[in-house]
Order: sequence, then C-alpha cells, then structure tokens
Amino acid sequence: MSSTLSLRVRDLTFSYGDRVVFSGLDLTAAAGRRIGLVGENGAGKSTLLRLLARLEQPQAGLVEGGGDIGFLHQELPFPGSARVADVLDDALAEIRAAATRLETLSERLAARPDDEAALAEYGHVLEWAQAHDLWDADRRATLVRTGLGLGDVDLDRPLASLSGGQRARLALAALLIRAPETLLLDEPTNHLDDNALAFLERHLAGLSGIVVLSSHDRVFLDAVCTDIVDLDPALGGPVRYGGRYSDYLAAKRAERARWEQRYTEEQDELKRLRHAVAVTARDINHDRAPGDNAKMAYDYKGGRVQKQISRRIRNAQQRLAELERDQVPRPPAPLRFAPPPGRSRPDDRLAVSVRKVEVPGRVRLAELDVTASARLLVTGGNGAGKSTLLQLLAGRLRPAAGTVHRAPGIRVGLLEQDVTFADPARTPRELYGAATGERAPSLASLGLLAPRDVNRPVGTLSVGQRRRLALAILLAEPPDVLLLDEPTNHISLTLAEELSDALDDAPSAVVIASHDRWLRRGWSGAELALPAA
Repeated sequence: MSSTLSLRVRDLTFSYGDRVVFSGLDLTAAAGRRIGLVGENGAGKSTLLRLLARLEQPQAGLVEGGGDIGFLHQELPFPGSARVADVLDDALAEIRAAATRLETLSERLAARPDDEAALAEYGHVLEWAQAHDLWDADRRATLVRTGLGLGDVDLDRPLASLSGGQRARLALAALLIRAPETLLLDEPTNHLDDNALAFLERHLAGLSGIVVLSSHDRVFLDAVCTDIVDLDPALGGPVRYGGRYSDYLAAKRAERARWEQRYTEEQDELKRLRHAVAVTARDINHDRAPGDNAKMAYDYKGGRVQKQISRRIRNAQQRLAELERDQVPRPPAPLRFAPPPGRSRPDDRLAVSVRKVEVPGRVRLAELDVTASARLLVTGGNGAGKSTLLQLLAGRLRPAAGTVHRAPGIRVGLLEQDVTFADPARTPRELYGAATGERAPSLASLGLLAPRDVNRPVGTLSVGQRRRLALAILLAEPPDVLLLDEPTNHISLTLAEELSDALDDAPSAVVIASHDRWLRRGWSGAELALPAA
C-alpha cells in the first residue's frame, strides 16, 4: 500500500433541507489509520461515510483522494436468483483481470524489452496488484468466508434462500475479499457472532490502507481504531482524538473534569465580583455630606483615593459583565437513577423469586432469586430466552409451568427492546407528565430527548427515541426492580457510557439482558447464562 495514500476532506458543508449536518468540516486519513466515527444519533456518521464514498454530494467543500474506495452497502447489488459464487467471483473479478493483464504484459515485454508503453502499463498494474494483495487473493477469500461464518454455505445457493444476516455477512465478505485501498464501513458488526467479530477485528487491524467506520460496538472500536472522531454537534464541531476508544473515553473524562473545574472557578469569581461591586459601591456612595474639615482633607488627598476606588469599581464591573457574557454553561448532570420512593439505599430482602418455570420453546429455568440489591446480567445466544425471562419477571407473561413470585409492595419496571405506546398521537411531554409525579425532574433536564422531539407525536419517533422516553419515565419514577432488555441498543455511545455508570450506583435491583460486549466485559455483578431453549 502506498505511503502517500490519503483521504482528505476540506471545508465540507452538507445539509438536509434546513438541518445543517456539517459546516466547515476538515478531516484527513492517511494509510494505516483506522478512524472510528462516534456521536449522538443523527450527528451525521452515515452521511459522512456516504460523502467519503462520493454517494452524496456536499453543498460546499471538497472530498478527494482515498485511491480505490470500497463502501459497505447494506443490500447486495445482485438479484435473488444470483448464487453465492457469483458474488464472490464478482469480488475477485478485478484482481483476476489484473493477474491476466500482468501475464499478458510479461509475455509482451519478454518479446520486446524496449516497449516503453508496455513497461509503463506493467508498472501501473503491478502497483495496483500489490496494493490489492493480488497474490494472496484466493487464500484471503477462503479465510474471509470462514472467518465470517460463511464457510459452510453452499456456493451454489441462491441469494434469496439466505437469511438477512447471511446476506449482510456475504456483502461484508465480498468487500474484504476485493481489498480496496480505503474501506468505508457503516455498522459492519451487525449480524456477527463473537467469533466473526474477533475475525473482523484482526483482519481490519492488519490492513495497511485506510479504514473509516462507525459502530455501536465499543469493544470493536477499541480493538480496531487508531483514531476516534467525535461528531457530536454539542462540541462545536468534530473533534479528533488519537488512540483507541479507551483513550477517547479517558480524554472525555478529563475534558469533563476541566469543564466542571472551570465552571466552579467562574461561579466563585462571579460571586466575588458581585459582592465586591455591591459592597464597595455602597461604602463610597453613602448619602452623608462631609463636614468642612473633611472637605479640606478630601480636597488635599481624598480625591486621589476616591478616583482609585472608582476605577476599581469600574474594572470589577467590566470584568463582571465580561464573565457573565462569556461564562461556560453548567455541565449537564450525568444520568442517575433516583431511589424508589421510601428507600434511600438497596437492601437484601427478596424481591422476586422464580421456581421451575417453563415457556415451551422459549425458556426453562429451575430457580432464581432476585434481591432488592441484586446486580444480575443475563446472557445467552439468540433464542436462549433472555427477553422471555425478563417478561416473566415483570409479570407481563405467564409461565406454562412453575411460579414467579413478587414480594408485596415491590414495583418492577421493564425497558423493552421495542417500546410502543398505546396512543401514538400523544407527545413525550404528555406521556412523561402522566406517568410521573409533580416532583419528578423535567423531561428536558434529563437530556434523553432533543427539545425538538418532546412535543412530537410518539408515533413519529424512532425506536431509539421511544426507548429514551421509556428510560426517562423509569428514571423519574424508579421501580424496586429494574429490568433492562438490551439497554444499549439504539442509543448513542455517550448515553451508553452514562447508563453503565448510573447502573453501578442504582439503588434498585438491576437485571440486564445484553449482547453488548463492552457492558459484559466490565460487568462486576452476578451472571446467569441461559442455555439454548
């Protein structure tokens, strides 16, 4: 791969209608760099990838370089009747054509060594072949198919017979086999199991070209990326952080600490300046008229002192006005779970008990006790019954056999994967107000929904926005037992980090079902692994 390879963005501006996504964006990626894009949902990660792939045109600015660019499409550009082999052959077509051309040019040069045109073309094709690792292409194709869990898929199978996950993995495999100089990947970890994820991490980390990607998988970002670009518009524009995702988190924590320190220092100075201006002004602007002797003393030396005091007042007033105008805003309060009513800390009383429950074909469990201070992570493959177990604990599903007992007075709350509300015409503000008491914090103060969304009908909100609203209701009126089904799905990485921190200190019992590898890796509580039903 050429060391001069680079992908450059200069002064990029892009908008959808009246919503500005980027304004004046600059970004450079060199060979060997693997850049992860993070930011709030809607910050423009997918849009930027499409702009880099030249699938969208900016209103202003420049996107250039990158050499041979490969973009991961969510759907294969083949008819359903095409075979798996057709997709793989298409991925290798350019490489095989280059191999054939090199052979032809070699024969031509053997016959005519002084053919300058053939020599120049040979050098150009050879450089391309080296950049695309031509001589390892067939072995790479086999490794990629196997690594992504497609090794056992018959090459003659039509695409229409594959599952959605298999088609997505085949699209990724085709792109990796083609080996473009620049890879643009939007959520490439979807539909991958742990083994396939581990393979993809190793494969991308070993590439010498450019990789730009977005992903909600924090373990993946940590294993692959050399740089993180935060597109969060609240930062005043994209910010680039060198290092892995772990390094990015450390930098963000340091930024937060500096923000809090500056805010505290500025508030202290504002308090001091207001006091100084008020007290000093009161002391020198009293209403008592001076006597004759005092007038003489004032005329002799007091006037100079009075001018100095007045100058100090003016300076303090000027500094106060500047600080009030330019002061940093209060750092937003991090996500926190309030204690359930009447309880300030967790205790060890039994909250929910399960005995010999079974839902045929979905879950079977002999025994489970959840105390009011429990921290339990439920794991297992797809179909193991994680969501079903949470539904049983919440009382939303009755078992075919066995019992689920909830202690008297225990409130259980469930955050489902797909949240629905009975009346899609109602707004988040109305639903939140109806579900919470007068003492609950305002919906806007929780930072879970953008101000523009709190008065929209919930039927128009995305899955992620509806989950944020349901989470807000749980935050405001916390139950004794908090059940969370894949809580980090459909939320930003920032919110996922805040949620993880909040759960560590939650005064309720917490039971989580999750595939999130980052959450699982940092989990310090108990774990229940469900076997396949």
